Amino acid sequence: MKYLLSFLAVLAVILLYFRFVPSAPINPVLPVEGSQKEVQGHNSEVPPGDENDSTERLEEGEEGPSTAVPPATPGQTYGAAIGPEGAVPMSALATALGTRDSAQVKLVGKAKEVCQAKGCWMTLPTADGKEMRVRFKDYAFFVPKDLNGHNVVVSGWAHRSTVTKDDLQHYAKDAGKSAQDVAAITKDEQQLTFMADGVLVQD
Repeated sequence: MKYLLSFLAVLAVILLYFRFVPSAPINPVLPVEGSQKEVQGHNSEVPPGDENDSTERLEEGEEGPSTAVPPATPGQTYGAAIGPEGAVPMSALATALGTRDSAQVKLVGKAKEVCQAKGCWMTLPTADGKEMRVRFKDYAFFVPKDLNGHNVVVSGWAHRSTVTKDDLQHYAKDAGKSAQDVAAITKDEQQLTFMADGVLVQD
């Protein structure tokens, strides 16, 4: 009985302690700003030339590099610093590729269309009157949105690729095409594409 009374007394003291002595506040663990890696979509690159991945969607909600690219200036480079030495004209691309699906090459041509959302792709006319879309390795840099009409040198990998209907429609929206033009795209296309690690504005 004596032990039971002692136990009850100790228990009462413990209960009174927790009742009247405030406990230390518990601070919630807050996430550190910028500690979580952003998920990339539109141009977080996988092996160059793979048009069937979903990386072309990054620009729809991703910051990526700064979009404030100054107007095109002759002599300016984007991405890796490159020069015009060894560049072949777009008309020689078919010869450079031969029967291969891809080839590392430096090309010179006149920019035609440029992504008006961020400058995250551009096109170069090919010898057969079509266009080769140029994207930028690892989504690491953009080009000026007013680059159309300028002669440029691009260094990287040319590919023969299948571009899906969804990607084609997405590119058309980026280029500022009308809803009617976008809706007119109804099937995948075989196209030449290019993954550039560097771009030089010649003039």
